[in-house]
Amino acid sequence: MVQRGLLIIVSGPSGAGKGTVCKRLAELMPDLWISVSCTTRSAREGEIPGVTYFFKTHAEFEQMMKRGDLLEWAQVYSNYYGTPRGPIEERLEQGYNVVLEIEMQGAAQVKQQFPQGVFIFLIPPSLDELKRRLIGRGSETQATFNERFGSVEQELARMSEYDYVVVNDTVEAAVERMMAIITAEACSVPRHLDYYHNLMKGAY
Repeated sequence: MVQRGLLIIVSGPSGAGKGTVCKRLAELMPDLWISVSCTTRSAREGEIPGVTYFFKTHAEFEQMMKRGDLLEWAQVYSNYYGTPRGPIEERLEQGYNVVLEIEMQGAAQVKQQFPQGVFIFLIPPSLDELKRRLIGRGSETQATFNERFGSVEQELARMSEYDYVVVNDTVEAAVERMMAIITAEACSVPRHLDYYHNLMKGAY
């Protein structure tokens, strides 16, 4: 029997290190698949279309919304972000654990459809460190920096909507904490009730 995978949602303020942590997590967990989101923002240096994001025009993205092709979508600052629905369902049914690295608006939509998902909120160790990371990207204008850093307080206030919080003081420590969460969730009683009932019926 292939057990359905976990849907793991990772959010946090810009600069918390979500992409770096999720990438390292996938390197250490071969049964984990990171969903590739769509966005209308421009690609940053080093980002690969179809690997980092599917880069879409605003018109293309809006067509996907109308067709119902997206599990969730959100408008963040001046751009759209969204998650294609089909690949998520396919990987979960195959037994893969699926990670969605998404913004808080999108995470709230996913929670309505997948309340059994594992919701993790990633935060930096301090606001000074968050500021350093945003500046260190080298991709922020003064205007976008002010926009992102100015929304941090509101973003952190949404932590209570999540199941777990992970402090990203170092990437390796943050990844270890997330692996522990995933292991515990995979062993939870609700995840094994169907297996138990089928076991009692002699299905296995």
